[in-house]
Amino acid sequence: MKLNKLNKVLTLILGSSFVLSACVLADNTVKSKIYAKVDGAVGGITYTKNERFIFSYHPFYNPNVKVGELLKNGETIPFPNAEMQRAYKADGSLKNPADYLNWVLGVRADGEGVVWILDSGQAEPRITPKLVAWNVLTNMLDRIIYLPSPISLPESQHNDLAISHKFNMIVIADEGIGNGPKGDKAALVTVDLKTGVSRRILQGHESVLPDFTLPIITDAGTKKQKQIDVFVGADGIVLDRKEEWLYFAPLNKKYVYRIQMADIANTALSEKELGNKVEQYAEKPNNGGLSIDENDNLYLTVVGERKIGVIPAGTRKYRDYTSDQQMVWPDGVSVGPNGDMYTGAAQLPLSAPLNNGVAENKPPYLIYQFRPIADGVLGR
Repeated sequence: MKLNKLNKVLTLILGSSFVLSACVLADNTVKSKIYAKVDGAVGGITYTKNERFIFSYHPFYNPNVKVGELLKNGETIPFPNAEMQRAYKADGSLKNPADYLNWVLGVRADGEGVVWILDSGQAEPRITPKLVAWNVLTNMLDRIIYLPSPISLPESQHNDLAISHKFNMIVIADEGIGNGPKGDKAALVTVDLKTGVSRRILQGHESVLPDFTLPIITDAGTKKQKQIDVFVGADGIVLDRKEEWLYFAPLNKKYVYRIQMADIANTALSEKELGNKVEQYAEKPNNGGLSIDENDNLYLTVVGERKIGVIPAGTRKYRDYTSDQQMVWPDGVSVGPNGDMYTGAAQLPLSAPLNNGVAENKPPYLIYQFRPIADGVLGR
């Protein structure tokens, strides 16, 4: 699909139709649409090859269901099944950690029928972090890859992942705030999908560490403005269409960074040599998720400002792209099979822990759809 066809008739997930176009508003932003309303806060989002909409229920709220699927009739069901959401057996005994999900934010479809679920394992009782690969074509478990110490630390909070077919590798962003508000142990983690061997890389490098002088400010300049003193390391992560460049960014940082995947995959490089390969790509506001379109324009969820931003490849200059007053804390952002992008408003600043003990977060929780500058890349 090409953007010169400005008006596209799309089918809403609830069965009705609307016209979504990349029409530019007076302030140089585009309109977004409410795609669906769900019963819990949305963290990560992914759309599969066979058009199944999978998302994580935001683990900040300790949900009973960790991962869900949004059906075409608007209902949600546990994914991959209800049994995987429960840590305990009927008799009250704890299951084998392989048999359930514990703490999930990152979910990504690989474009070939497998959904990768990133289980950080940090909810009590804590378990070893793991990647769960589920085949949505056969509806069967593909494999589990564990991320034990020293790949994962007590401080680890594995947030999101990028999948490279070209290099047979997954790269994970570890925010480093698993047991405290300062992500000073943030890092990237690589997983070789042929061997299952993992590496922890770039820990301590400026590209994965937050700026500890840059707290999260929400609704700046309004009566609702508040400061959240949490400093999140490597958060958003995404690969370009050619799988040449890996883009990533700490949440509390003024910059997006990038590194070539060939360098990430080169195990002969020392940590210092690898760090020297990292490039400071562009300036940005505090952001959560990252996505990318086929022309390498980057999209960022601006967690404090109810908006999505873009860094065009041609200018590398951030600008606001789409917003909505109900888009409170957009988190993950991902691409569907029609090239559109999707994000969910998790409402974190309205929750009691971040709102002076008063819970103002409430369902329905909104999922938004918007048209990027160019078609998005499925799985990104």
